[in-house]
Parts: sequence; C-alpha cells; structure tokens
Amino acid sequence: MTVNRMVSVIAGFMVLLSLVLAQLTGQIDLLHPTWLWLTAFVGLNLFQMGFTGYCPPAKVFKALGFKEATNACSTTASSKSCR
Repeated sequence: MTVNRMVSVIAGFMVLLSLVLAQLTGQIDLLHPTWLWLTAFVGLNLFQMGFTGYCPPAKVFKALGFKEATNACSTTASSKSCR
C-alpha cells in the first residue's frame, strides 16, 4: 500500500469515527436526513479509495482534462534529496 492510499484510509476512517462518536454521545442524530450524510459519503469514499484505488471524482477530473501529478523524485538525477 502506498503512502497516498494509507493517508486516504486514515482520513476516511477519522471522518467516519468522528460521525460515530458524535452519534454515540448524542451531539448529532444521523437518523434524520441532514448535511452530515454528505460527510459520511466523503468519509466512506476516502476509506474505500485507499483500498481499491478507485476514486469517482478523479475519473471526472480526468475526463475534464486535468492531468495527474507525477513523482518528480523518480525522474530526476537529484532524487537523493527527495528521500
């Protein structure tokens, strides 16, 4: 698993954990439709993207013409400074 994927897994887990803890302590009520469901969707998407590598927004951005980032450290002679 890459660092970027692990960051997505941890970020998604933390978003979902915060919603669960808020629900358990009575600070929010997830049984009523609110904007918090958007937060839950984002957290689940981050979490699954870390494991599967599939990200729907990335597909949309690629279709719109955005380019993927490249790893500058792997293509330069001075890659020792990137470690």
